[in-house]
Formats: sequence, structure tokens, C-alpha cells
Amino acid sequence: MNTHRDIAAQLRARLARQQLTQAELREAAGVSRRTLTNVLGGEQDFKLSTLLALADRLGLDVVLVPKGARSAVDEAAAAEPARIPTRVQQALQRLRGARDER
Repeated sequence: MNTHRDIAAQLRARLARQQLTQAELREAAGVSRRTLTNVLGGEQDFKLSTLLALADRLGLDVVLVPKGARSAVDEAAAAEPARIPTRVQQALQRLRGARDER
């Protein structure tokens, strides 16, 4: 991420994934409506403390990495999280397998 727009896009995507409203995020981070609108719009500069508060409330960390490591970070961020079946899902799979064997 090199620009305000890039950061704003990441914050908006995370906000959508978390299924939070802007009002909920605003309240949790302690920022005004105007400030959140400006940050998510990606057009204006904002304080580092504002970014840290919003990122924290969205379950994100702000990390500085060497430029050479950026591609690995981008790839890791784009990867889908591993989907590990719950015990209930595993039990259902076993039951379906047993039923299909009959």
C-alpha cells in the first residue's frame, strides 16, 4: 500500500468483511463522521493515530515491511484463509460417507 486510496480500499474491504456499519466503526474507534468519511474516501491525509485506531477496531495491524518483502505480504493477504472443518462438519461428513456406503 503506497497511497491513501490503497489504505482506504483495504479499510473498506475489511469493514465489509466484518459486516460492521460505518457508525459502529466510528463509535468504536472514537472518530467523527467527517473523519471516517475522509479516511474511507482515500482523498485526504489523516493522522497516524486515526489509522491505528481504525485498523485496531477492524482487527488489523499497521506494519512497515522492507520493500523487498512487500510481494510476499501482498500474496499472504490475498490468500484465502484455510477452511478447517468444524467437529460438527466432520461428523456430518462421516455420517454421509457411512450412508453412501450402504
